[in-house]
Amino acid sequence: MSLPFPLADEPEFAAREAGRLLFAGPVDFVKGVVAMPGLPPADRLEVCFAGRSNVGKSSLINALTGRKSLARASNTPGRTQEINYFALGTERYLVDLPGYGYAEAPVAVVEKWQRLLKNYLQGRQTLRRAFVLIDTRHGVKAVDEEILTLLDRSAVTFQAVLTKADKVSKAERDAIIDQVRGALAKHPAAYPELVVTSAEKGDGIETLRAIIATLQ
Repeated sequence: MSLPFPLADEPEFAAREAGRLLFAGPVDFVKGVVAMPGLPPADRLEVCFAGRSNVGKSSLINALTGRKSLARASNTPGRTQEINYFALGTERYLVDLPGYGYAEAPVAVVEKWQRLLKNYLQGRQTLRRAFVLIDTRHGVKAVDEEILTLLDRSAVTFQAVLTKADKVSKAERDAIIDQVRGALAKHPAAYPELVVTSAEKGDGIETLRAIIATLQ
C-alpha cells in the first residue's frame, strides 16, 4: 500500500532540463505589491511561496534562482509586508508572500496583510500552485493550519515543501514527514506529493525547479 503524500521522485531528464533552463535565464525583481490594484498584469502563469516567519523561504528562493540575495531574509519576523514579484524570463512569475505567524507586528498590520493575502489567493486566475514551506525541525504548526485552510477555501492547489532537512537526523525527519502527512490529509487542496529540501545542501532544488517549469 503506497504512502499518502509520497516524496517527489527525482525529475526525469526533460523536466530537469526545463527547470535548469528556466532558472538559468533572467530572474528579475518586478515590484513589491501592497494592494491588489498594484499587481502586475496577469499575462503569465505564476507560483507563490508561503511560509511562517523564519522557515527559510528567502534562502530557498535564493537557492532556486542561484542568486545569493534575490530574496532578502530579515532577522525581524514580519518585517516584509509586501507581495514580491519576480519574473522568471517571460514565462513565469515567482511570487514571494510575506511571512506569517509573527508576534511582533501590530494587529492592524497583520489584519491588512491577511486581507491582501486572501484577496490575492482568491482573485489571481493565473496562480497555478502555492508552495507552503514547512520547517523540518518543527512540522505543521497551528499557524500553518490557518494558511492551509485559507488555501482550501480559495481553491488554490498547494504543495508542501519541507525546508532545512539537513538540520535534523533521518529519524527526526521521518517522524516530521509522518506528522506533515497526517496534517495534509485534512486539506482537500493539498497536492499529493511532498518535496524535501535543504537550501544549504541543495537537496530538492532540482526537483522544485522541474515542478515549477512543467506546470501547465
